Amino acid sequence: MPITGLGHTGLWVHDLERMRDFYSRVLGLTVTDEDADLGIVFFSARPQNEHHEFVLARGRTAPPGVLLTHQVSWRVDSLETILEFHRRFRDEGIEVQQEVTHGNAIGIYFFDPEGNRNEVYLRLLRDVRQPFRKTLNLDQDADALWAEAERLLDDAGPAYQPVTTPATVAQPIAGDAAVHQ
Repeated sequence: MPITGLGHTGLWVHDLERMRDFYSRVLGLTVTDEDADLGIVFFSARPQNEHHEFVLARGRTAPPGVLLTHQVSWRVDSLETILEFHRRFRDEGIEVQQEVTHGNAIGIYFFDPEGNRNEVYLRLLRDVRQPFRKTLNLDQDADALWAEAERLLDDAGPAYQPVTTPATVAQPIAGDAAVHQ
């Protein structure tokens, strides 16, 4: 009786309206259902396929600063989308913890209005031993960014070299948009 995947996750929140705005307007998730009386909002990144993958519910009792959730990670379809989030977070004044390469992904760690850590990431088609997390400069053109990500991986030494590499350049996972030509 194996688990076949993660269906959805949710967070208890203090300010439901502020959090609803953040996840819908800033991250672009679709509100698929909500009940103001019960204080719950359902979101989906793929509403045509999945009613909800994420839920916010009023009722958080932990004070600000208490660590509750390690992170919520959101997959994106292209490097351009990562760069769009980089610019959006800067424009919105969103607290960014780190912009990184994991060798098998490029991502941005950031905090929602109530301090929950999130990540947007582009998964690459290769396996790299984890944890591998090196700061990446997203204020450069795509070619320079790819070169920096590869250099950081090379500098990490043999223990972090890709286990499987279908090509010398990182490739997107199946179903993702083209990453790098």
